[in-house]
Amino acid sequence: MSEVILAQSAGFCFGVKRAIEMAYKQIENNEKTYSYGPLIHNKEVTGDLEKKGIAIIESLDDIDEGTVLVRSHGVGKALYDAVEEKGLQIVDGTCPYVKKIHNIVKEHHDLNKGIIIAGNSHHPEVIGINGWCENEAKMIETPGEASALELEQGAEYIVVVQTTFRQSRFDEIVEELKKKNIRLEVFNTICSATEKRQTEAVSLSQNVDKMIVIGDKKSSNTQKLVEICGKNCENTVHIETICDLVLNNFSKNDRIGITAGASTPPAIIKEVVVTMSEAFDNAVQNLEGSEEITFEQMLEDSLVTLHTGDVVKGAVIQIVNEEVSVNLGYKSDGVIPRGEFSNDPSVIPSKEVQPGDEIEVFVVRVNDGDGNVLLSKKRVEAQKGIEDVEAAYNEKTVVTGTVTEVVKGGLIAVVNGVRVFIPSSQVSNRFIEDLSVFKGKELDFNIIEMDRVKRRIIGGRKALVEKEISVKKAALFSSIEAGAKATGTVSRLTDFGAFVDLGGVDGLIHISEMSWGRITNPKELLKEGQTVEVYILDVDKEKGKISLSLKDRDMNPWNFVAEKYLVGTVVEGKVVRMVPFGAFVELEPGVDGLVHISQIANKHVVKPEDELKVGEIISVKVLEVNTEQKKISLSKRQAEAPVEEEVVAEAPAEEAAVTEE
Repeated sequence: MSEVILAQSAGFCFGVKRAIEMAYKQIENNEKTYSYGPLIHNKEVTGDLEKKGIAIIESLDDIDEGTVLVRSHGVGKALYDAVEEKGLQIVDGTCPYVKKIHNIVKEHHDLNKGIIIAGNSHHPEVIGINGWCENEAKMIETPGEASALELEQGAEYIVVVQTTFRQSRFDEIVEELKKKNIRLEVFNTICSATEKRQTEAVSLSQNVDKMIVIGDKKSSNTQKLVEICGKNCENTVHIETICDLVLNNFSKNDRIGITAGASTPPAIIKEVVVTMSEAFDNAVQNLEGSEEITFEQMLEDSLVTLHTGDVVKGAVIQIVNEEVSVNLGYKSDGVIPRGEFSNDPSVIPSKEVQPGDEIEVFVVRVNDGDGNVLLSKKRVEAQKGIEDVEAAYNEKTVVTGTVTEVVKGGLIAVVNGVRVFIPSSQVSNRFIEDLSVFKGKELDFNIIEMDRVKRRIIGGRKALVEKEISVKKAALFSSIEAGAKATGTVSRLTDFGAFVDLGGVDGLIHISEMSWGRITNPKELLKEGQTVEVYILDVDKEKGKISLSLKDRDMNPWNFVAEKYLVGTVVEGKVVRMVPFGAFVELEPGVDGLVHISQIANKHVVKPEDELKVGEIISVKVLEVNTEQKKISLSKRQAEAPVEEEVVAEAPAEEAAVTEE
């Protein structure tokens, strides 16, 4: 007994189906509509549409009103401009996969890049694509033409390909183009539905005795199916309708494969399959009945059935104002509002998907009130993500999420489309005042609480951070030692010093170890996030404490005091501190000397403040230097004495005597 096998992808692709749906909708609305060229390459369909009032035109010259329906193959930019100029309405039936090529070509042509189109230069799709680069593209169909193509040396080119082109031949063309001295960017724009149909045709034709390919003789993708099947099955026949089928060429023991081009209506396919099945007493399971049925009814039968809660695949048609339209193979298109695209509010739909992309969506409502199907992409992500999150919760594994919001009491992180709340107490092992530093960052954390019914999911990093710190601390304490140098990052500033992250463990630079000079606040020298080189002063492994310093001991200014400040020399310094018994004067950062109250002036001084001011620059004479005790004795009075003695020498003898007393 014979067996009839129908390829799953046989017949209308979503782009063709969409264009036909648009045409019949125009008929239902009684709108005067013109199809610019045949809507698809199928005489049965275009004939039916003409009978119902949709006229086929090749020029806009003879029409001044009505609507122009753009065929699924697409047209050049010039037609859109002409339609607008004449004030006509337009319904764009261009296949989203083809529209994607238009956008690519226009974008790169505007950047002055050369355009190469792999495809049949006489095919309406290729002609339309060329119209988006001012008809300046170089069109090739074979590897030989690619090899012979003359291109500007070193120039930038892109190559796109007709959606129904054979993948293997396109690969060969690309290899030839890569041999040329040009900068080439390749866009593989072969329709995924075409690729799937051709792959199925290869497999099916290799495993049957006879092969039937159904489709219009002018259809490019049908011709390619015939070519593919003919290579694998010598008994391959190409028919347009059941009238072309010669049953005498088949026998009862034949294994028969059937496929059809993208422009072949389901009514024609069903008629062939039913006829073959009845002829050889072997009906195909998924095609029941053989009663007469109109084309519109068959088109309706070919549409998918949708229910609220379904998860289905569709192709992106367009993105307008960040609202994504999707073809689902249903009688109405689906719409994804921006708020339903992603759980991450920063995601911009137009940057994530393009016309022609296949995506998985959740059906929120079959009719949103405007006749469209309301869809959600983020709910699909959430459904898949919730399983991953639950598995992580049960297995106590770590998940990675992106922080999208800073809310009262914590953070919101998205893990595979699932929103997880991380309380502020669980963000780290220590209090973090400003949580906004985490926004937009990826964080690793555990799921510490989960309730799917209430959709309550809580994440925590505290234990994870503590564990990471513990590991890092053990590694650091095993290698660090006093006297060594290290590089770290200032993690926190306080009034008494700065904490420096040495690689998971913080060390403290006390304010007294920040400079050889005086500072009143660590912020005078450091800021959080700054990279610093520090000296290890002490390591207390038991208490887990590390003392650090910014001061290089070899550059201690007291090492050079004896040479720089010789006894008897006069130097300048700044008054930095007053005490009851005198004033301290800074000679340089880190080196202070004392001017005793008796050495401030050539008179009795009650309080240092009566003669000096903090910040004042004065001249002092070095009286004594003790480097061991880090003490220098200074005298302001003696530094000024030479001037005073000169004045005394010029005074009368009796005044000089009084002064000496």
